[in-house]
Amino acid sequence: MKYIGAHVSAAGGVENVPVRAHEIGATGFALFTKNQRQWKAKPLTVDNIKGFREACAQYGFSMDAIIPHDSYLINLGHPEEAKLQKSRDAFLIELQRCEQLGIQMINFHPGSHLNKISEKDCLARNAESINIALDQTEFVKAVIENTAGQGTNMGFRFEHLAEMIDQVDQKDRVGVCIDTAHTFAGGYDISTKEGFYETFEAFDKIVGFDKLMAMHLNDSKKECGTNVDRHDSLGDGYIGWTPFELIMADDRFDGIPLILETPNTDRWPEEIDALKTLAM
Repeated sequence: MKYIGAHVSAAGGVENVPVRAHEIGATGFALFTKNQRQWKAKPLTVDNIKGFREACAQYGFSMDAIIPHDSYLINLGHPEEAKLQKSRDAFLIELQRCEQLGIQMINFHPGSHLNKISEKDCLARNAESINIALDQTEFVKAVIENTAGQGTNMGFRFEHLAEMIDQVDQKDRVGVCIDTAHTFAGGYDISTKEGFYETFEAFDKIVGFDKLMAMHLNDSKKECGTNVDRHDSLGDGYIGWTPFELIMADDRFDGIPLILETPNTDRWPEEIDALKTLAM
């Protein structure tokens, strides 16, 4: 089974997310468990937690179909010690909130070196940050998202992902989320059938399909290899429908959240329905 959905608003409380996901026809979803643009947040209440779990059960969302995203402020590879520690503290809270809700995974971007340390050192700091957080939590998995390579962001090459995973101690609690727009902008041309299969053959060889725990399904407003992160609605950008058709027909992508982050939220029901049809 493919868990198809979108990154749904948590306005008013996380307990409102499952019903919103259900309303757009989703079978999986993403969310922020706190305001993504603030360092601090009010703790989850008993009512938040109970309401979220009950709504998930009511609408048939299994916990392995849900993948929150952490705060955009967090940089787990930050070159400055004080700011690195601030990010690590915030990341731990994100993982703890997932465990309170019963969610199995959290998705995050690798950190940026800001031209102050080497790429290798930045990747090592990311891995160390993951180790620290996993050591202080019980079961939630840290899922690294590939980036477009914009600015000094790491993670736009599969080799970056593999290098970080190699340095994580609890291998069973680390994985990867592949964003199609980031993949394309990062230089992997998945817009054709040939390019798609070449890309995922390389991914399997370098990282491994056993580490693929989620995907973000987005078209791209920018061309291949531009390293510019600009999402577009499915079929409207430079990627086109080909890779999404192939993903839906390929059982290697079963059993993981396949999440839209496309810009026109009004089109999410239509896009989800189209993906479901392709998966039949």
